[in-house]
Amino acid sequence: MNAASPSPLLEVRDVVVRHDRAAAPTVRGASFSLERGECVALVGASGCGKSTLCRTIVGLEAAESGCILWHGRDVTALTRAARHEFRAAVQMVFQDTSGALDPRMSIENTLEEPLLVHFRKRYPTALSRRRRVAELLEKVELSPDLATRHPHELSGGQRQRIGIARALATEPEVLIADEPLSALDVAVQARLLRTLEKLLRESGLAMLFVSHDLAVVRCLCSRVLVMDGGRFVEEGATDSVLVSPRHPFTRRLLAACPSFHS
Repeated sequence: MNAASPSPLLEVRDVVVRHDRAAAPTVRGASFSLERGECVALVGASGCGKSTLCRTIVGLEAAESGCILWHGRDVTALTRAARHEFRAAVQMVFQDTSGALDPRMSIENTLEEPLLVHFRKRYPTALSRRRRVAELLEKVELSPDLATRHPHELSGGQRQRIGIARALATEPEVLIADEPLSALDVAVQARLLRTLEKLLRESGLAMLFVSHDLAVVRCLCSRVLVMDGGRFVEEGATDSVLVSPRHPFTRRLLAACPSFHS
């Protein structure tokens, strides 16, 4: 008898999100899966529902219907202990670093906080946590000397790397990156992209990568989901979708992205 096929690491099934009962849904029946080690792009125009879907996956917004499965289990039906594991396993990197990082906390305190929440027994002393903070900073190619600084003392690229380091602190299986490169200049984008490529290659992370930059998507992601008006209108292997798009919206998206053609 053949063993049953393993469930996807993360699966979204027919998720509908509505912010206003009188309005049309922001997300309309979204479905996709994410396997271990896979990097999937989520692309679409501003306001199409990409960020709302990401926030719903990590539990910051509620779905009206549909379900989100982690290792085949509905996350809304998880026990308290399992939900704690899910929150560590599925982490999000936000586009707005100035809003995502507490300005009152040092970088060391920011990175130490998830260790206290999820790994207090593993890192019981201030020294053990300080060493782990230094490791996390090195993982995102930042100097451990930055640990004593506060967010306002860092550049935009450095703050974005801190956001990634904080997400990595819980040793996640899935990283949801919502436009992590959009507010950065081209040189900083290139360095951060190399960091993400290295993390994917070395850690086995799965990543849902939201971006407007189709050139970056083609470099980093193996599969693309195209969203328009809250729906997925096209999906498939990156080269197939970006070279031979089937849906009119995907063709318009490509035409509006000069960096992809340059």
